[in-house]
Amino acid sequence: MPTQAKAAVIEEITERFNESSAAVLTEYRGLTVAQLTQLRRSLGAGSSYAVVKNTLTKRAADSVGFSDLAPLLNGPTAIAFIQGDPVEAAKAIRDFARANPMLVVKGGVVEGRTVDAAEVTRLADVESREVLLAKLAGALKGTTTKAAGLFQAPLSQVARLAAALQEKKSADAPAADAAADTTPETTDAAADTAVSAD
Repeated sequence: MPTQAKAAVIEEITERFNESSAAVLTEYRGLTVAQLTQLRRSLGAGSSYAVVKNTLTKRAADSVGFSDLAPLLNGPTAIAFIQGDPVEAAKAIRDFARANPMLVVKGGVVEGRTVDAAEVTRLADVESREVLLAKLAGALKGTTTKAAGLFQAPLSQVARLAAALQEKKSADAPAADAAADTTPETTDAAADTAVSAD
């Protein structure tokens, strides 16, 4: 039977599992306090990074249905409890681990599903939610722009045809006027010539 202090720790870890969108288990052996502080800050607002006791964490994980984490709870363990976008936190952990190879990702839980270290790395390679939404918005905008262009094409063709017909009519009108003006003069000149011949 756990003591009251242990029960309080189990309850706190259980609560963190329930409130987090993701939890990443790591081995931190060899890292300094300054490095761990840097990792905590890189996770973003609302997220936390805590060193945990494996036996108490196993009990908390069992109580929330994450008993699959038991094999990962060996050796020195710290858990990054993520609030918000798990992709951004996974990127922060991956980048920190590249700069500090002593940090080893063991696995974790992402949105209620147990994942291994390779899946955490793949998650870090996914583009952030904002980037994906921006790409989707750009694709939708491009599609609507193309559709608008397709709908406007017949109208613009009709407008260009009307403008061309108007220009042709305007160009034909002065030529017709010029022909009408020269025709009577030519007729009068021919009549004058005929009179003088008489």
